[in-house]
Amino acid sequence: MIVRQGLRAILSAEADIDVIGEAANGRLAVEMAQTLNPDVIVMDIAMPLLNGLEATRQILKLLPAAKVVILSAHSDDEYIDRVIALGAVGYLIKQSSAEFLSKAIREAHKGNLVYSPTVSKRLQTHAANPSTLKGKLNTNQPSRLTSREVELVQLVAEGKANKQIAVELDISIKTVEKHRQHLMEKLDIHDTAGLTRYAIAAGIIENSVQVTII
Repeated sequence: MIVRQGLRAILSAEADIDVIGEAANGRLAVEMAQTLNPDVIVMDIAMPLLNGLEATRQILKLLPAAKVVILSAHSDDEYIDRVIALGAVGYLIKQSSAEFLSKAIREAHKGNLVYSPTVSKRLQTHAANPSTLKGKLNTNQPSRLTSREVELVQLVAEGKANKQIAVELDISIKTVEKHRQHLMEKLDIHDTAGLTRYAIAAGIIENSVQVTII
């Protein structure tokens, strides 16, 4: 809530930027993107229920022309690699100034790519020496899973019980149990702690869950 309120305050102060909606979780972000069709979507990676990367993937599948700018606390190679692979037009570090954020949104609206200086520097390094790119691990791992499986992994890793997961996904508890068993067999993981470690390593969740603005 605090992060979302702060972003709204920053962007609402700009005469040429209107905040037309906010989403407290990734699943709601996908629904609102379809309903509101905003010019630019600012998406936090750390989102409850559905992480920002998976939400972005679903949005761009539904709305290929959507312009998504990722906001993240991380400048790690694996996150940068995944964001670029998804087709987002920007990657901003949360330490970026309010002025830079507003400028980035305007550039994204024009169709330009926008990156924080730290991210741009890493991309330049990768271009000069492709062997330095280390994002293959986290890019490949989640691609083994369907969208529903990614959602399930995240909910399990967030500590949700089967009954809660059934409510969130609008399916029966038996179906949750079946999906969970299939998922563990697919990943060769046999306990909740293992699924949580996988979710963190694959970038499906972070150690702390925050919110986003759309």
